[in-house]
Amino acid sequence: MAEHDGPDAQQQLLDPQTAFHELSQILLGSPLGEVLERVASLAKRTVPGADEVSVTLLDGEQARSVAFTGDLAVHLDERQYEKGFGPCMDAALSGDTVDIPDTAHEETYPDFARQAARAGVTNTLSVGLPIPQRTVGALNIYGMHGRAFDDDSQALALTFASYAAVALANAALYTSTTELARQMEAAMASRAVIEQAKGMVMARRDCSADEAFALLARASQAANRKLRDIAQEVVAQRAQGL
Repeated sequence: MAEHDGPDAQQQLLDPQTAFHELSQILLGSPLGEVLERVASLAKRTVPGADEVSVTLLDGEQARSVAFTGDLAVHLDERQYEKGFGPCMDAALSGDTVDIPDTAHEETYPDFARQAARAGVTNTLSVGLPIPQRTVGALNIYGMHGRAFDDDSQALALTFASYAAVALANAALYTSTTELARQMEAAMASRAVIEQAKGMVMARRDCSADEAFALLARASQAANRKLRDIAQEVVAQRAQGL
């Protein structure tokens, strides 16, 4: 069972090296669920501004929060799962980092931002797990004190996501060859088409990769469709124009 700490429980921050040492000690010898629970718990205690943390795993069309530090994180995660899109879903599918520095002024994910703001969340960060060839997922961090996650906080979040990715990769070694092949194929297909669409938008709009991703995400929200489907449409339209 995951640990559940209240949103006001953030006290003195844990030294990152202490947290990473603890994770390295349990990474190989502990069950996947236990490792992901510790990733969430330690990220909450280590990343400045983190009040709630969750880990999303996405298998095909099914998303679930497999580790979390409180009910608020699960509530906001599940609102995204119901719709099929949102920052944690998009980060999981693309492998990118999706940062919402201020839920009161958010243009890319306005519906989610309003829900988060009503729940008292002021800023969020979702980091895709860096294993595009295997199970897709994201580390989600919710802040409630009006402090956007700075570069150092995002770097720490990425490191925690990397530990979660290693745990998933280790667990994948014990899955059946057929199941692993199916997960690999689905994950690679989704991320490949998103990357292809981003490249096309960058070329068309003369913009950066982050700006291209934001444009695709906004189109997803506006059309009430999944990011992957929007990306596939962009690629298909480009192919028809050749």
